[in-house]
Amino acid sequence: MAQVEGTAIGLIGLGLVGSALAERLLRGGQRVLGWDIDPGRVTALRQNGCEGARDVQDVFSRCGRVLLSLPSHREVADVMEAAGGSLHSGLTIIDTTTGDPASTEELAAMLAHRGIVYLDATISGSSAQVRTGSVTLIVGGDADAFAASSDIFESIGQRTFHTGPAGSGAKMKLVTNLVLGLNRAALAEGLAFAGALGLDSTLSLAVMRGSAAYSRIMDTKGERMIHGDFAPDARLSQHLKDVRLIVDIGRDAGLPMPFSAAHRAVLEDAEAAGCGELDNSAIIIVLTASGRMRGPT
Repeated sequence: MAQVEGTAIGLIGLGLVGSALAERLLRGGQRVLGWDIDPGRVTALRQNGCEGARDVQDVFSRCGRVLLSLPSHREVADVMEAAGGSLHSGLTIIDTTTGDPASTEELAAMLAHRGIVYLDATISGSSAQVRTGSVTLIVGGDADAFAASSDIFESIGQRTFHTGPAGSGAKMKLVTNLVLGLNRAALAEGLAFAGALGLDSTLSLAVMRGSAAYSRIMDTKGERMIHGDFAPDARLSQHLKDVRLIVDIGRDAGLPMPFSAAHRAVLEDAEAAGCGELDNSAIIIVLTASGRMRGPT
């Protein structure tokens, strides 16, 4: 099948982030041809003004540029296998998946031999932040291909960094996720500690915001932790996947990774407690004695 006449952007993976990406691309004036393993998500995509594809091959055959928004590098590998001969020379794949950097580098090299450009364009921010265009994109890959995809990046995010060759975006995303996740866990433990001391949680958050302890995570997750609003913008289980990868890669590099290892253990407790499908701010549930924050007294 012939490619769409240079206009449609392919999008494979229509979950929390993928559906938000579709909205941003539409707002940026792009045509979107999307597919997901869940037919209901494809139907929802059509209702929002995008085109729905029959399958993975339909997307790759009809589009010159395709975004991937998938849970891990394993699902990316599955999509590549399913694509088969629809992966054509001249194609640009923009992979927003947070995955194993080594697998990312291997995939980029394999695709390059077929005349296909691969950019690992990871996203720092939640699906809610994607919808508001306030995320940062961290992109590894060929500099010319990066520049040629600037219209897509401008539609999606507020800032874009080119970090170097393919794989560097995936590496940098893990670095940012390490710090972000520990900031979120520290906030949760701080709010739990404030509650245990009999302090009002809303006042405690306000004081922390106005102090040297401030981090942006207080703005995005603080109120959610206080009010128990755990409808997912980014699922806890997805962040646990990343933290496991961070600990493994760090230890393979000879680092002890004590804080990330402790963070992983807390996230595993939260997942075991049934919080895996909740927002990652639900980590606070296993850090409080009752699972509830203290209000005004």
